[in-house]
Amino acid sequence: MSIENELPLDQIINGDCIEVMNSLPEKSVDVIFADPPYNLQLAGDLLRPNNSKVDAVDDDWDQFSSYAVYDKFSKDWLKAAKRILKDTGTLWVIGSYHNIFRVGTTLQDLGYWMLNDVIWLKTNPMPNFRGRRFTNAHETMIWCSKGEKHKGYTFNYDAMKSLNEDLQMRSDWLLPICNGAERIKDENGDKAHATQKPEALLHRVLLASTNPGDVVLDPFSGSGTTAAMAKKLGRRFIGIEREKKYIPIAKKRLSRVIPLDKDSLNVTPSKRKLPRIPFGRVVEDGLLSPGDRLYDLRKRYMATVRVDGSLVSEQLTGSIHQVGAHLQGAAACNGWDFWHFEVEGGDLRPINLLREKMRAELN
Repeated sequence: MSIENELPLDQIINGDCIEVMNSLPEKSVDVIFADPPYNLQLAGDLLRPNNSKVDAVDDDWDQFSSYAVYDKFSKDWLKAAKRILKDTGTLWVIGSYHNIFRVGTTLQDLGYWMLNDVIWLKTNPMPNFRGRRFTNAHETMIWCSKGEKHKGYTFNYDAMKSLNEDLQMRSDWLLPICNGAERIKDENGDKAHATQKPEALLHRVLLASTNPGDVVLDPFSGSGTTAAMAKKLGRRFIGIEREKKYIPIAKKRLSRVIPLDKDSLNVTPSKRKLPRIPFGRVVEDGLLSPGDRLYDLRKRYMATVRVDGSLVSEQLTGSIHQVGAHLQGAAACNGWDFWHFEVEGGDLRPINLLREKMRAELN
């Protein structure tokens, strides 16, 4: 029996997350996203200027008698999480200034390896009604692997770049808090869960660090945001929730989620995973011939293709990258994008089109 067959896939389990995780097979989960209790340590009611009460997080599950008790709880669930993570897996944990630094210390003490801290900047944070501090307008996510030597984790760099209009995705994410139609309400019209996270946040997390079919586990499932986005994005999920009152909320939510079709789940592939095509192969396959001329897009420079896949220009010889860099007086050059060949009618096309044609044939 495969490990996957031993997992309670696509379920929300009512139980203690430490006990449930300890019951799962070792190295069986691809990614864990955790939104643990923040241990807010609130003292008294918080009132708006009109004396109405703010709907703050005052649930019993967020209460710990001391920092020591909270630290032990963090250590216990993080140890259980590390055991079930695959060696290629990663863990995300989100928190506020109340707890994230303590959780970060525990992560490092347990040997996790920090990959990023990602700041979720809220476009519409709750105001600071007392006026005694800055408005708390962000939360922090820590993304880490199991250890320094565990380097085979998933990071869909090119997909994230595409999501960000072809700019490298930064570690500060500007996203709104969960509100409007997305916010789940109970029969009285109140928030069904005090700390429901926005789906856009989980969309980005899962797109960055998982692939379709991966197993995503949320040890503090709450209203089921992680599970809902995993189902929508073609991932398998396991949710664990201690509070029984949240289980039917999450299950009802999941019943309404329609998974995306396979074509929609395709993302921009990582260039590192694409087959390497030397320029010499383009010449060998006859897509370009020795003696053909290449130009930059504005025809400022010209080079001639040689039989071994090198270029010659102004008595300079070398690779497509070396010659392009030298002509521009640059430290480096991506020759695949710099050099163009001429087609009928005199139009120019980048030689990268020839490489992509060969890659498509290989696939």
